[in-house]
Amino acid sequence: MKKTKVIDETAFKRMVTRLAHEVLERNKGAENLALVGIRTRGEHLANRLAGVIGQIEKKQVSVGYLDITLYRDDLRGRLDQPELKSTEILFDIAGKIVVLVDDVLFTGRTVRSALNALMDIGRPASIELLVLVDRGHRELPIKADFVGKNVPTSLKQEIKVTMTEVDGEDAVYTIDTNPET
Repeated sequence: MKKTKVIDETAFKRMVTRLAHEVLERNKGAENLALVGIRTRGEHLANRLAGVIGQIEKKQVSVGYLDITLYRDDLRGRLDQPELKSTEILFDIAGKIVVLVDDVLFTGRTVRSALNALMDIGRPASIELLVLVDRGHRELPIKADFVGKNVPTSLKQEIKVTMTEVDGEDAVYTIDTNPET
């Protein structure tokens, strides 16, 4: 298994700052804005974005966390029980501009599940998608509004985002799961 670092800590920090600026530019500030991170790394990314937005705008933006486990379409027929985390959205999303935050966009199935979960909670004015890495290979017609970095991959590769809060390091790696072929 070959592991290659494609984004280091400095580039990671720069990407988060740029993404925060892009969100503010597109939405003309932080008014009526809410960030919802998909658990696990999406929640930490949402918190970081909220911190940067708060520094820029001198205004706190609402942040929530979404667990999509029960909305996933790949759990049917599995015998082992998925680990459930809690959804924590302690504000009304109705009429808000919700920026859905995740670490990696791949097939689009996670985002579809997240959209279903969000719509069960309320009806936002709009939903925008922000991802740190878009690796391609979509199975559903889903496109991110904000992308930290496009990292084209083969289906024999994985993308691993590490974050200090979970992994002790801020970085993005490509992992060749079968480098001989």
